[in-house]
Amino acid sequence: MKELKLKGKVWVFGDDIDTDIITPGKFLSNPKELAEHAMAPADKSFAKGVKPGDIVVAGRNFGCGSSRETAPEVLQMLKVGGVVAEGFARIFFRNSIAIGFPLLECPGVHAAFQGGQEAEIDLEKGTIRNLATGAALHGRPLDPMLLQSIREGGMMEVLRRELREKAKALRPPAAP
Repeated sequence: MKELKLKGKVWVFGDDIDTDIITPGKFLSNPKELAEHAMAPADKSFAKGVKPGDIVVAGRNFGCGSSRETAPEVLQMLKVGGVVAEGFARIFFRNSIAIGFPLLECPGVHAAFQGGQEAEIDLEKGTIRNLATGAALHGRPLDPMLLQSIREGGMMEVLRRELREKAKALRPPAAP
């Protein structure tokens, strides 16, 4: 079960960060190499410098462009804690929820952070706080079903659990 409260160093990106920036196309055939070049067109130091739990803060339309499932996957592979943005491209949002990758939409978040500051996020409440400045923002909390996907590690895990529960309920009781 994944924690729905995040805390980590922030990497700040602007508006319209597309899937070609997150996962440069020329590296798509090699997942390890793809991770080594994640976000390189916007920040060459990201892939080598990002640490487990770090948080990406961005402007509007994060994850726009092609519907590459690799975009949230590579961020998850690098152990990014999650993404908080002014807004997300719908396909990136859906792909993230499907694999249990945390995200939060929060107006004003881009202006509230500088790279290297620390953020604290509560996905259930939809809140984000800049620990350096004390600024607190309230984003759009995710629907409980979407939070469940994040908590359980993705929609496939939710489905597996539900199928196990149904199978268990269908089993005849053990003989006395």
